[in-house]
Amino acid sequence: MERRVILAIVLMLFVAIAPSLIWPTKRPVGQTAGRADSSVSTPPATPPTLAPTTPTVRSPVGPSAEPAETVWVTSPLYRLGFSTRGGALVSAQLLQYQSFAPGDSAQRVQLVPAGQPLLVHKLVPTGGGDTVSLTDWTFQPSAPSIAVRGPTTLRFEGEQRGGGRVTLEHRFVPDEYHFDVRGSVGGLQGGGAVLVIGLSDGLRSVEADSLDDYRHYALVTRASKADRTDFSSLDPGERAVLDGPFEWAGVKSKYFFAAALALEENQPRFAGAIAVGAPRTGKKTARAAVVLTLAVPPTGDFRYGLYLGPLDHRRLAALDHGLDDANPYGGFLRPVIHPVSIFVVNVLVWIHERLSLAYGWVLILFGVVVRVLLWPLNQKAMESGIRMQAVAPLIKEIQDRYKNDPERLQREMLRIYKEHKVNPFGGCLPMLLPMPVLLALFFVFANTIEFRGVPFLWLPDLARHDPIFIIPVAMGLSMFGLSKVGQIGVPPNPQTKMMLYFMPIMMTVLFLNFASGLNLYYAAQNLFSIPQQYMIAKRRLREASARSPTR
Repeated sequence: MERRVILAIVLMLFVAIAPSLIWPTKRPVGQTAGRADSSVSTPPATPPTLAPTTPTVRSPVGPSAEPAETVWVTSPLYRLGFSTRGGALVSAQLLQYQSFAPGDSAQRVQLVPAGQPLLVHKLVPTGGGDTVSLTDWTFQPSAPSIAVRGPTTLRFEGEQRGGGRVTLEHRFVPDEYHFDVRGSVGGLQGGGAVLVIGLSDGLRSVEADSLDDYRHYALVTRASKADRTDFSSLDPGERAVLDGPFEWAGVKSKYFFAAALALEENQPRFAGAIAVGAPRTGKKTARAAVVLTLAVPPTGDFRYGLYLGPLDHRRLAALDHGLDDANPYGGFLRPVIHPVSIFVVNVLVWIHERLSLAYGWVLILFGVVVRVLLWPLNQKAMESGIRMQAVAPLIKEIQDRYKNDPERLQREMLRIYKEHKVNPFGGCLPMLLPMPVLLALFFVFANTIEFRGVPFLWLPDLARHDPIFIIPVAMGLSMFGLSKVGQIGVPPNPQTKMMLYFMPIMMTVLFLNFASGLNLYYAAQNLFSIPQQYMIAKRRLREASARSPTR
């Protein structure tokens, strides 16, 4: 029975994981439009014009011919570059993270794609005037560069026709990946305007496996709960229109996130978001031009925040408002896997920080600790297996005697189990308890930035598969050794013998391309379980020898 349970668990594991590796998630989207002007070399597509509700706006003057300059903002965490042309964000380097993209591995992570700035602002007057793109304007910065050592403000000012002004302020604090954006637009009359915020066509890929990175590209929004629109679900030119209001909305890659935030009480929320599928240079290079909309009152003042940094669960959770849901663990198994994953991540990070151990040793230690905690349950399960083996002849006898009387057979089997203190399901629970942890670790290594690019011994990255497949083979051998020792003293059974070889081979093939850290944890757990299996096997042999003279 236990072998059938193991096979069922493995099949559930395969069913839970394989779809996310093979088929991208498809989501229903909004209406289909023409091809989006959202390639890497062109700006995001302009959203549909909103219906006029009130009269008149004073339009700004024509575009400036002055060349654009870049104003650099540097903190311990990032180096941001803002263009004087429209105040757009043209560069965002994260100083504590290294890029692994081919040809770019010696550089820091750069999140802004070439020629595709973030924070591209446009104003759509609700009174029926022309759309105003701030990228047509040259702004004067308050400083040519800024070092963020405390609360710091970078101010941009631009001229408007009739003496009006457009002002943009960015307020930074050290040791945080989010900053505030505040703006003021003069010359609005009547009903104000709608601010359109361009978030480019996704973040720049900075991973060695770009195809895997593109599978995680998505627009994530939160109204009452987080919702995700995968870029891979949008064909080129297809348009998804998402209605708010949203507390936050942003674009994500596998490990990084750029999100506009409206988290303050009584702060206007984002009215909606539009994602337009971009042309693809390859089958998997899914991108989508994303814009958000925010109402601007007649006073012309607006504000929002921007998070631009890693998908670090602890940082995002500290900001509250469900921002940690931008990177959920578990897929459709989220209700069970997500809390276990968060617990596992916190334990691993705690061990790493408190004991100053490399994450590889942390995983080995964690595997041992899990087995130590389960040792009493495993002991009881194995003892139950010994008792089950002892009563097997009695069970076989009553099965033959009452094979035509199912009700009597059931009563007699229950009587034997009770008299001999045998629980036929006693061996299942210890096998089931580690499975949520194993599943959680699969999603942890697929999504947790703490393990990104972390080497261990010959392994270049614990979050990626072993390039020479030593660890998955070692895991398979450890599983075979554990099963082989567990069969000592067990009566021969063709089904059991088949499972002895089939299960390790199946699990090795399944785990070949899984994260090497996951394989390392599983191998350590198996190896540490062998001594206990051996002790139980010796006991099984002693009890079998004690019973043999009475047969």
